Amino acid sequence: MFSYASVPAPSRLYWRWQLIGWSLYSVFSAIVFAAFGRFTSETALILLVIVSTLAVLSHGLRYHILANNWQQLAPLPLLGRLLVVNALLSVLSQAIIWVMLISVVRPSNDGQPHGWAQFIGYAFNVNFVLWLWVGFYFGWYYLRSYKQAEVDKWKLAAAVREAEMHTLKAQINPHFMFNGLNNIRALVMENPARARTMITHLSDLLRYSIQLNSTERVPLSRELEIVEHYLELEAMQLEERLTYCLDIDPAALSALIPPMTLQLLVENAIKHGIAPRPEGGFVHVRAQPGTAATGNHLHIVVRNTGRYQPRPNHDGVGLRNARERLTLLFGNTATLDIQDAPSESGTVVAQLQLPILVAAATP
Repeated sequence: MFSYASVPAPSRLYWRWQLIGWSLYSVFSAIVFAAFGRFTSETALILLVIVSTLAVLSHGLRYHILANNWQQLAPLPLLGRLLVVNALLSVLSQAIIWVMLISVVRPSNDGQPHGWAQFIGYAFNVNFVLWLWVGFYFGWYYLRSYKQAEVDKWKLAAAVREAEMHTLKAQINPHFMFNGLNNIRALVMENPARARTMITHLSDLLRYSIQLNSTERVPLSRELEIVEHYLELEAMQLEERLTYCLDIDPAALSALIPPMTLQLLVENAIKHGIAPRPEGGFVHVRAQPGTAATGNHLHIVVRNTGRYQPRPNHDGVGLRNARERLTLLFGNTATLDIQDAPSESGTVVAQLQLPILVAAATP
């Protein structure tokens, strides 16, 4: 069920072009009348009635197009609908104009309507004018949509680059690197096998972060590998102060997410929730696809010990960047929310929800 009330109000640019377009049509018509020596004050009044009627009907056509979402139609279905609507508006416009002329303007005999032949002729003329209006309107709409798509593309590229820089400078920061290397050095003589394992974790984590800008989305399974590398390295530093659990539905592993998004949530949980507490705490990561009732979405929940205490109007560079990338990739169908757990004291919950896009199978 379409709703005309939901159609957005016209912009100033629309009104400006409506005024310019119909003014040019009025001037052109006046020049034609003058060329045949028929432009008088009465003709000017008739022309005002004609132009006003067409301007109102074209504005109504805009509402009809937007309310029925015609701008999203393929060319052939769109042309079919416009053929019918423009024909109906052409006939309707002549009926309105003739009624106005006969009942209100009451021109002299030269200006009076003269039968069905003239009615049909004027209707064809109006139909041509309406097609010009439709051509300009959809041309402007498609041009604006193309420009907006280009802007979004550049915004996304900038957001990905910013995410890479943030990852290299903050997420995989020198402090974390030095701690990891120092801990690995202590293990070299004591437990060489574990030292080699920790080096592998660190190597994979660094390789993943450096290759961050190579793609917009990665499978959740790949992101989880990096999260596990990160958790293993942090567990080596925090020892018994950190406990973690990964509860992942196998059906969610092929879903695509922006790289380093889940890693960011886990890192924030440890950096702001676990590390500052002498007694440490837990991190619990759960991921599952939505049910038929909740829609085809991937639900990721990261729970950790701590309290959510953001600075006013400041979510942090990482979270702001993550939200921007989600918006550019998924629009308003993806959400990222962090808050204190309402039913668990001393627990923070980060919830990520985004549409499920599945990675293509490798041939």
